[in-house]
Order: sequence, then structure tokens, then C-alpha cells
Amino acid sequence: MSKEKVLLAYSGGLDTSCILKWLLEQQYEVICFMADVGQSEDFAAAREKALKIGATDVVVKDMKDFFVEKFVWPGVQMGLIYEDRYLLGTSLARPCISKGLMDVAAQRGCAFISHGATGKGNDQIRFELSCYALNPSIRVIAPWRMEEFCQRFQGRSDLLEYAKRNNIPVAATPKSPWSMDANIMHISYESGILEDPSVAAPEEIYQLTQSPARSPDTPTVIEIVFKAGLPVRATEFVSGRTMEKPLDILAFLNKVGGEHGVGRIDIVENRYIGLKSRGIYETPGVTVLHCAHRDLEIYCLDREVLRVKKYLADRMADYVYNGYWYAPEAEYVRKCIIESQKNVSGKVVVELFKGHAMVISRDSINSVYNQELASMEVHGNFTPYSATGFIEINAMRLREHHRVFGTANMTKHFSRTESDLKLI
Repeated sequence: MSKEKVLLAYSGGLDTSCILKWLLEQQYEVICFMADVGQSEDFAAAREKALKIGATDVVVKDMKDFFVEKFVWPGVQMGLIYEDRYLLGTSLARPCISKGLMDVAAQRGCAFISHGATGKGNDQIRFELSCYALNPSIRVIAPWRMEEFCQRFQGRSDLLEYAKRNNIPVAATPKSPWSMDANIMHISYESGILEDPSVAAPEEIYQLTQSPARSPDTPTVIEIVFKAGLPVRATEFVSGRTMEKPLDILAFLNKVGGEHGVGRIDIVENRYIGLKSRGIYETPGVTVLHCAHRDLEIYCLDREVLRVKKYLADRMADYVYNGYWYAPEAEYVRKCIIESQKNVSGKVVVELFKGHAMVISRDSINSVYNQELASMEVHGNFTPYSATGFIEINAMRLREHHRVFGTANMTKHFSRTESDLKLI
């Protein structure tokens, strides 16, 4: 009787290498899958390691272009930012990797997939919801949620002992005191010494960006062209260097943005599973793109359309963060947001300097900005005395509120005693 096949989402690290060996002990045939989404990884070494442990095969799939064009670019177009700060670099990569995982599982006849995501994290949810949406019949082996696995392995020391006992190669260099996840869009850091939110992250943690204090003393000016909300060209003014392919645009903006320290954030966020976590993120290129895209949106969109779109983008950011990229509600909201972007075309000039990306000019044939109407030099088609009635109508409810309740005493809300000012 042939063994059942498992496709393991493999990284080559300690956890998934031990999981690979453990799955073999459970009498599964294991094929390893690695998605290249732009992380710095020695795929050849990881492949050799997995085969030595006992994997039947290792599939490495280049998904960089697919990731940028089908996930990162739509993320920019939709303006996706989770809790107003996180640009969703890891969250967007998971449905992309899941697509590759499901494609290979189908090709290789694997009834099971497995992964090394922990029970407290977001990734277990993102991977599994995406995979079930793409293939409802797939079965998942999540060792870090299985009682027999967790009883056997309490943590890293147990895994190291298991690796030593089974001749599993372990990197000689000491483990970084934090965990890291990287792709072409960003790098995230969490856990370890970062679990105390009151302690500042050490400068040496950062790999994509340099400190704004050490960044160039001369700004870099870039022109970014959008069509229907999607970036289609980026040009550096001084050198005249121009990129048009999505992957090339992102790589270029990562480089120049990183040189100026653009795209660093240090936040505490709300995980979907109910925990709060502290994370450090570097997202230089996409930070620049979001800055430019948001400015062009305001220039081109009607005010109320922009506000509805912003509401939908917040909902979509939640869907992506929580693992619902392939859910019907996400598909519906995505279509609605993309409809709002049909007139968001034009060019935006951005200045990068000392950790900041600042728009300094914009131009579009679709702009609803009317210079004559907005000008303080001429009345244009605006009738100034019409504003009197506008103000009177809007003041009516304020007058009525005053008539019933009187004037609010604001000063009482700002009184402070010495004890109130003490830090907790």
C-alpha cells in the first residue's frame, strides 16, 4: 500500500526541517514546496538539506512577478493599510504562496499539506483559509496545533536535540534574538527581544533601510506614473533612469527608499486570533507608492467617492490581514474599489529625504481640481454670498443644541492634578 503524500511548505529552517523528519516518521511521503517571493534564500542549499533528510522531492517555484503583479500592485491600487499603519507585506504574500502550494499539490497528487506556523500567529489562518478556498477537499497537518507534537517538542531546545539526534543540519551561527519574514515587498521582525513593547528595537535589526540620521543629505526626486490606480512607470529625475515592469519598479523604489530610511514602522497590532503583538516592518518601495497613489486619488476622485472607497479599503485590509483574500466578500469589495480607480491616472513627483516621502507635484487630465474655481484671485463661477445660506443651514443644529443644553464648559475637561500627570 502506497504512502499518502504530504506537500510541506518548507523554509529550510529548524522548525520545518524537524517537521519534515517528523512527518516521515508518521509514514507519510513528503514533497517540499518553496515559493520564491523575493526573500534572500539559498534555495539550492535548502533543497539539498530536505532531500538529505528524506523528502521525495523539493519544488521551488519562482513567484516574484506573480506576487508583485497580482497582490502587491492591487494592494497599492486599493490603498490597503491595516490599522492605518501596516502595509500588509506578509499578509499579501500568504494567498500568493497558497496558490503555488495548491497548484503543486494538485500536480503531485498530494491529499495533505503541512506547515510550520504556530498556534498563536496569523499565518496558520491565512494559509489554511486560502488553501481551503482554493481546494475545499485539501487536508491540513499543522504540527504546532497537534497535542502529540506539542508534548514532544516544547520549543527550540527540544527541536535542536531532535535535529542532532537525526543528523539534521543546523546553522552554526547563533539564532537572531527575533524572528524575521521577508519578501520583495517588505521585511517583518517580531518575537524574541521585541516582545517587550517598551524596549526600542536595536538599529542593527534593519536590513532594507538605513537610519534616516545616516541617510543622504541630498533628496532624491522620483516621478511615478499611474494608470487606473496601478503604477506603470517610475523615473529618477537626476539620472533619468526609468523602470516600467512592476518587479523592476518595486526593486528600484526599495533601493532608493531604503537609502533614505523610508518605510520603517514599529507598532503594536491586533492579530485576528485575539492577541496583540509587537512588530517592526520595513516597506520602503510600497510606502513611496502609497504616498503617491493617495495624493493622486484625492486629486482625481470626487470627495464622497473617495470616502466610500476609503471605508471599503479599510474593510478589504481587514480581509487580507485575516486571511480572506479568496473569500466572496473580498472579491466583491475588490471589484468595487477597482471601479473607483478608473480615473486615477496621472503622474506624481515624490521627494525622498531623511525618512520621509513627500509629494511635491501632481498632474492628471482626469483631475477634478479647478484652479480658477479654487483661486483666491478671481471669483470664477463661485458665488461668495451663497456661502451665507450654507453656513446658516449648517449652524441651525448648533444653535438648537445651545438653546436646549447651553454652552459646554470645555475647561473642566482639561483640568489636571499633579497625580494625573504621573506616568503609570
